Amino acid sequence: MKWLIASDIHGSALWCRRLLEAWDKEQADRLLLLGDVLYHGPRNDLPDQYAPKEVITMLNARRERILCVRGNCEAEVDQMVLDFPVLADYAVLWEGSRLIYCTHGHVYNTGKLPPLQEGDVLLHGHTHIPAWEDHGAFRYLNPGSAAIPKEGSWHGYMTLENSRFLWKDFDGALHHELTL
Repeated sequence: MKWLIASDIHGSALWCRRLLEAWDKEQADRLLLLGDVLYHGPRNDLPDQYAPKEVITMLNARRERILCVRGNCEAEVDQMVLDFPVLADYAVLWEGSRLIYCTHGHVYNTGKLPPLQEGDVLLHGHTHIPAWEDHGAFRYLNPGSAAIPKEGSWHGYMTLENSRFLWKDFDGALHHELTL
């Protein structure tokens, strides 16, 4: 199975559209969203083409292939308009013998770890900065932000297939690769 992984769309119709185009181009089976789908939050400027209603329509059209975890900007009202679950605090994926703990990053992160075992992966967004860090007992990975990248990073996403993670921007440029 091939996953497309993204975080922090923040209601941007432009970057949601680019994400869905990347999904089609990558021919990924499923999309994993790591939270902050519709609202931009009080600490962020409005993203390009801020139009949450358009984002709702685009994502609902593909609801049966989306897995999403709750970000710090999600609320019950978001679940009322999105036709796929968005309020789970975390999800787990298995990649071979490794558990991938998927969360937004505002509760569990490298400073406050979820229940991980040796070799597991902590995957979260929230920081808007791509990351691939080896912490000894676990790896920390972050796709960055689709709509509001920070610290000079790119608008982008990750893919996961056959234990291989790729970090890409929306022009298709490969920024990093990691095999578990």
